[in-house]
Amino acid sequence: MIQQSKNSPKVWFITGASRGFGRVWTEAALNRGDKVAATARKPESIAGLKEKYGENVLTLELDVTNAAQVKLAVQQAHAHFGRLDIVLNNAGYSLVGTIEEAGADEIRALYETNILGPVAVIQAALPLLRAQGGGHILGTSSNLGHVTLPVIGYYASSKWAFEAIHESLAEEVKAFGIKVTIIEPGAYATEFGSQESLKFSPGMDLYAAFKQEFFGHLGDMKRGDPDATSNAIFRIVDTDQPPLRIFLGNQCLPWVRQAYAERLATWEAWEEVSNAAQTTLPEELADTKNA
Repeated sequence: MIQQSKNSPKVWFITGASRGFGRVWTEAALNRGDKVAATARKPESIAGLKEKYGENVLTLELDVTNAAQVKLAVQQAHAHFGRLDIVLNNAGYSLVGTIEEAGADEIRALYETNILGPVAVIQAALPLLRAQGGGHILGTSSNLGHVTLPVIGYYASSKWAFEAIHESLAEEVKAFGIKVTIIEPGAYATEFGSQESLKFSPGMDLYAAFKQEFFGHLGDMKRGDPDATSNAIFRIVDTDQPPLRIFLGNQCLPWVRQAYAERLATWEAWEEVSNAAQTTLPEELADTKNA
């Protein structure tokens, strides 16, 4: 096991470090004296990090949908720095389209990046984290990991799956000294709304007016300063008992609180019907069913 002082620099492995939160948190970690293995699909997008931060940063080409490349990148980063304290799954994008509009190939590609990509990183990192006696896995989800919106329902569904995977993971690796935290940002002024972070399904005329109204509402949303999030991330990775989940921004909790109140009200209103669907089999029939 590698013994590390709380005051010693931490070593990060970050996917999607070229823009958005990935870039913000990469530079913030480097600016506070930590070391970062920064990865991106296009190496030129992170080349400037090496010039600015020198030996404290290792830049690696990485497409998270390529499992072999993922494993190699994680191993290279670990070998280069001697350990990995924080593995941050941040790469992802949003598919814009109604449930009817999106094609199977588009949905499959979204899940390859947003779900299977992070899983590949986790599976590559776990043997190394176990061998060194611990570590901290962070996953960038969204407040849309609890609620959803029309037109980006498939993106939200990928975050619901992302949340479930990380919650299960947290229980599975606790005994190895590995911590897990799901980061759930609200609306921020990042490049996530750029063409490189969005893919659009071919539109159907019958949804045109609906989507125009939806995008109008999105445009009216107040967006936070992404640079203001770094201190929250540092508090999470610097504490001995980090939370499993944490929202970023002041809009998330009220929205999720309302959504869960509505769900509970519906479940409770239909409780009699739900309970009537549960009957206890006679003991002799139960034995037959379980045989």
